[in-house]
Amino acid sequence: MSKITVLASFYPKKDTNNKVKEIILSMISPTRSEEGNELYNFYEEKNNEGKSTSFHLFEIYKDTEALDFHRNTSHYKNYRSKIVNLLEKPIEVKILNSIDSV
Repeated sequence: MSKITVLASFYPKKDTNNKVKEIILSMISPTRSEEGNELYNFYEEKNNEGKSTSFHLFEIYKDTEALDFHRNTSHYKNYRSKIVNLLEKPIEVKILNSIDSV
């Protein structure tokens, strides 16, 4: 089985950066404690003036079952329900599969 890497990007509406950041920060501890989670890192992207423009999660799960488990937890469902109306557009989620050389 191969590891699953997820890149999720969040683009907050005007004046919702702090709330979006708070919601995502609340996900770190419960997600990192999931058995199949190997990495859950949170990043902020800033513009030239130093203002936050977007947030990004970089996640690694041991396999698809671990990612499915994550998506069915109460903390995941709760965060999704809270964050959706604070964003300019839907969360951009990319599922990345590692390409290993032979």
